[in-house]
Amino acid sequence: MKDAPSTDAVSYGLARPDQIATLTGLEQLQAMLRGELPAPTICRALDFILTEAGDGWAEFRGTPTGDMLNPMGLVHGGWVMTLLDSALGCAVHTTLAPGETYVSLDTDVKFVKPITPATGEVTVTARIQTRGRQVGTSEGRAVDAQGRILALGTSSCLVRQAPEA
Repeated sequence: MKDAPSTDAVSYGLARPDQIATLTGLEQLQAMLRGELPAPTICRALDFILTEAGDGWAEFRGTPTGDMLNPMGLVHGGWVMTLLDSALGCAVHTTLAPGETYVSLDTDVKFVKPITPATGEVTVTARIQTRGRQVGTSEGRAVDAQGRILALGTSSCLVRQAPEA
């Protein structure tokens, strides 16, 4: 696995429809990895980034900080849920044909170990389970640098034609 790119060197925003209209979902994510398309702004807000993507899978990395704590002093579950949701959705995203898009139907997360800022970098990898004409499903895991499972997730996504620009 590659070293995660610095989120400071990434541009954030939304790709224009004309930039992605002829690209497959995998080509879109690979263009994002090369810096040719912007990363979604949620990555800047929660300090995580797409680090790799291939046919039917995607990987994100992030490092939790003290700014992400809940009242118990643990990293808020929503942080790792968002990383999982991103990777799970992007696993489906890699299967899109030009002109297709998707929305999440559901995401289910099981928390296995508590996450604190001392946990260090968290890697979330997701893989496609099924891809039908209208629904794609994926499964993923969040692990620490030692490979210990922190959380597990599954998602279903509705695949549809992108709206006309």
